[in-house]
Amino acid sequence: MTTLTPILSRNWDRPDSFTIDGYRATGGYEALRRALTMDPDSIVDLVKQSGLRGRGGAGFPTGMKWGFLPKDNPNPRYLVVNADESEPGTCKDIPLMLANPHVLVEGVAIAAYAIRSQQAFIYVRGEVVHVVRRLRQAVADAYEAGLLGKDVLGSGFDLDVVVHSGAGAYICGEETALLDSLEGYRGQPRLKPPFPAVAGLYASPTVVNNVESIASVPGIVANGAEWFTSMGTEKSAGFGFFSLSGHVTNPGQYEAPLGITLRELLDMAGGIREGHRLKFWTPGGSSTPIFTEEHLDTPLDFESVGAAGSMLGTRALQIFDETTCVVRAVGRWIAFYAHESCGKCTPCREGNFWMVQVLDRLERGEGTEADIDKLLQICDNLLGRSFCALGDGATSPVMSSIKHFRQEYVDHFEKGGCPFDHSRSTLWADRPTTEEGGNR
Repeated sequence: MTTLTPILSRNWDRPDSFTIDGYRATGGYEALRRALTMDPDSIVDLVKQSGLRGRGGAGFPTGMKWGFLPKDNPNPRYLVVNADESEPGTCKDIPLMLANPHVLVEGVAIAAYAIRSQQAFIYVRGEVVHVVRRLRQAVADAYEAGLLGKDVLGSGFDLDVVVHSGAGAYICGEETALLDSLEGYRGQPRLKPPFPAVAGLYASPTVVNNVESIASVPGIVANGAEWFTSMGTEKSAGFGFFSLSGHVTNPGQYEAPLGITLRELLDMAGGIREGHRLKFWTPGGSSTPIFTEEHLDTPLDFESVGAAGSMLGTRALQIFDETTCVVRAVGRWIAFYAHESCGKCTPCREGNFWMVQVLDRLERGEGTEADIDKLLQICDNLLGRSFCALGDGATSPVMSSIKHFRQEYVDHFEKGGCPFDHSRSTLWADRPTTEEGGNR
């Protein structure tokens, strides 16, 4: 069995893990001290050698993204951390920032130094007020300790960091919509090119990275590229959070090398809830094609998951047992995407709206075989035809669920309604009622 690799989560059990004293007591900010003695370009090369790939979903090589910044552009350079985590099932960045905000702050300082930026922004989803407060306190403590601000640790490097609270739009998790929001505009994706590396925030060279990506940088600087590549697979190096939720005995964050399988993770998590069996699951959140029991041994790395027909995404493993109606589950996901579509492009705005209508009709038992084909037709007109990945992501659960569970869609209209008792899929369904001895 692949073992867990508690690195970013190593100190989560410390009561003071979120404080600057608790972080420094376990070696925190030593990587920053080392980085400031290095040439910025050598840090970029180190991150390239490590094979660190973006942990926000796309898996683009982090060091390569840093290297895209044009050297002849006279404008300021900006570092922006995408902390707008809000996709259904995705829940890794928020607990990381809550339990260990200083690893992100240290990563921001190192990354900003490496790309020669003196201004960084952390864009956080506004609803998670407790995380915003904790991050702002961490930044304030870092300023007071001379780890941010003017002449960081006496190196001559200046860096200002702003924690920006977003207004709660899912679309702002898309990097260009995030930049528009950060500039004070309505969050909508931009047409690319130009890409942010050339004309990002305030039309200046900008790097946008996910929280976990930046938080992984201090470890690479402290321990070297070979340490990082010793974990994971050849093309998907390192470790990451695997967020197990749903019908699993012990849901939570499991930090493990890329390439671990769901079967191994379920063994660590106590398996599917007692008395039930796995029906389907998402390898990377609700915007990735669903997997079934036959994919239990698929290595969870970018290449293997892609070859099996899905995407690793944010490693949000939503687990569903046989009590779950796939039509109902997919319908709820698409209702989310329809609600969160910014409306800028017609395929996404109209396609998601109409998929909601069709899925609701099927769930009520009023659909027909033609409605299944209609869903696939809408997906065909949506896939690859929207400004950003929201449209593509919305097609994933629809198309994959019809591929794996088409008969379940048919059963809905042949039987005149949903054949599932929805209460059985709730986590308390198997617990005794009050009459049987009280809720536990």
